[in-house]
Amino acid sequence: MAKKQDKELENENVETVEENSAEPRIYEFGFHIDPELSHEEVKQVYQSIKDAAAGAGTVIAVGEPEKMQLAYTISRMEHEGRHDFSSSFFAWIGCEVDTDGHAAVLATLKDEPRIFRFIDILTTKDSLEHAAEQRDLRMRTQHEKIEKTEEQSEKDLDNALEEATA
Repeated sequence: MAKKQDKELENENVETVEENSAEPRIYEFGFHIDPELSHEEVKQVYQSIKDAAAGAGTVIAVGEPEKMQLAYTISRMEHEGRHDFSSSFFAWIGCEVDTDGHAAVLATLKDEPRIFRFIDILTTKDSLEHAAEQRDLRMRTQHEKIEKTEEQSEKDLDNALEEATA
């Protein structure tokens, strides 16, 4: 009985999505960019995806590329052979697009050879804004930690110099 109800609910949801496919929806596109690229090339790839999203709809929030270690190695076959990725530049873009715009952004992601993995998530505007706030907070916190470490290093160096000259 429960399985039948679940299946009916699932069918209702699919029908609702198909009926409203012409209406704009909120999507988040997350993607991993090849870590061996220069910072300029990474910016260029990110900007091309951002431009595609802006051309297809309205960009709501973004997460600019950050270098990160991956939890596991991702392998991809290329013309030269297998390429293993253990790190990447990860970026994300949240936008409001209609069905055609969604397809256009996906096509841009698929056609970009310097992106080796991406995800496409149906989300809400509130979730995107919250993610952007969390990213800004994390970036500020990291920046403050770096500044404190640099200040402490300078103090330690000054103390060591004073002790050495005394």
